[in-house]
Amino acid sequence: MPLNDERPTSTSSGEDQGSDAESSSERCNSMTMGSDPESSRESFTSDCSSTPSSSPPKTITLDEVMDTAKDLFNLSLSHEIIMNRSFHLEPRNLPQNSLWKAVRDNMHKAFWDILETELNDDPPEYGQAIRLLEEIREILLSFLNPGANRMRTQIMEVLDTDLIRQQADNDAVDIQGLASYIISTMGKMCAPVRDDEIKKLRESTDNIVTLFREIFRVLDLMKADFVNFTIENLRPLLQRHSVEYERAVFQSILDKTPSALDNTTSWIKLALEELLSATAPPTEQNNGHGKGQRPLPGPLQVLNVAFLHVLTWDYSKSPLPETLMTDENRLRDIQRQLQQCQAVNEVLSIVFSTIGGPIQGLPALSDRLKRMINVLLDGMHTPSFNLEESLEGVSAQICCELNKSLTERDYPALTPALQATLKGQICSITQKDNPIRTLVEDRVQQYFVALLSHPKPQDKLEQVPAGLLAIKPELVSMGSKFVSLVNYNKTVYGPFYVDIIRKLMFSDGPPAAGPPQDRAHNSVAPN
Repeated sequence: MPLNDERPTSTSSGEDQGSDAESSSERCNSMTMGSDPESSRESFTSDCSSTPSSSPPKTITLDEVMDTAKDLFNLSLSHEIIMNRSFHLEPRNLPQNSLWKAVRDNMHKAFWDILETELNDDPPEYGQAIRLLEEIREILLSFLNPGANRMRTQIMEVLDTDLIRQQADNDAVDIQGLASYIISTMGKMCAPVRDDEIKKLRESTDNIVTLFREIFRVLDLMKADFVNFTIENLRPLLQRHSVEYERAVFQSILDKTPSALDNTTSWIKLALEELLSATAPPTEQNNGHGKGQRPLPGPLQVLNVAFLHVLTWDYSKSPLPETLMTDENRLRDIQRQLQQCQAVNEVLSIVFSTIGGPIQGLPALSDRLKRMINVLLDGMHTPSFNLEESLEGVSAQICCELNKSLTERDYPALTPALQATLKGQICSITQKDNPIRTLVEDRVQQYFVALLSHPKPQDKLEQVPAGLLAIKPELVSMGSKFVSLVNYNKTVYGPFYVDIIRKLMFSDGPPAAGPPQDRAHNSVAPN
């Protein structure tokens, strides 16, 4: 009969990826991506043996599309297992009143009704029951290790459908005995956490149809347990070979789908153009670059700018680069948390700068205001969230909290005019050109720039810019997660990035920075 599907589940939103990808920072720093703009050409000439290749445009067959989909699934699954220690599978619980649940429940009910009708016939019919036993046999066999030959043979003998059909022809099927054997075998195979479920099956006084229905329910749980046990055993192996495996799978996808790096190329090109537009106009130089030439940014510098764009990515306008798709949920979570933290910091900055001395040096008050603002702004990333209305509510609550704190310490309460000013300033942070908002966002960008640019970002995590101390714990947590994701991503997809940047700079991009003889000397060639 149809069984419940299984779905991946995570009890944390990527909170463990930092520990799993910690070593990727050191590997990333050993990549051939010089951060010095003057050494950009030399950095492209190293490790060319790992440069990815792409196939010329061609017609893609249905088989290739299916193979690519399978590669994408394997890539996403292995990446999730590596990055998230809480990742596991569990039987799917379909939403109540959903069409899919209604269809599934009706199909299951029809199956069990047919089984009950056949078994209640005189003489009983066993066609549906034999198909049921055959499916149970295959599930039990799938739980066995390769060397469990004795139990495999026993299962095949007891649940021999040919023999059961012969018994059915002679009305000699011991269906209750077969159910008892199945439950006993399940008890030998199940995880200790399922012992109570097996005990209930053994003690069940339900009719045979209900008993088999419960057997299938417990088998669903055992299937999830078996898959999760396999995941735990595979995780150390995947961690040791994760970089090579993910890079090889992505190369396989690229071979079948040459356009698989189009979004990534546009993403890197945007960062490169931003750096070039920010470069000072060409001037007389005597630094080896020649007159009228400007140095090109190094590949690591280009990538750092590109990854900074991910923090403010507009998912409604364009998809993420293909090389970041496996981390999309984690990156979205970081972006949402960052947006909310920035809003909290902006509100607190306005409050303390507007009220001044009477509320300075009161950490307990600051913590209360911070928690209150966080609660009122929770979910601000959702489409239905009205930020202006929420900020009005925040303003009212803040004024109440401030008046309470001021009167407790014999200060005068806030005047209506000051409350109106405070409310107006807080609500104005919805405007993109608001100076407080701009200042906070710029300093947050400075923080992440410092983390991405430093060879040992862990040393920079606690060095939060002035004005952001109110959200320091959150910034440190987000910074650690983001840097781990970025460094692991650079390690896996570094050769692809280098190839794209090289083509943008020296093929279709701007003119090279060095004189002709330097360009010839630094041409890309295997070492």
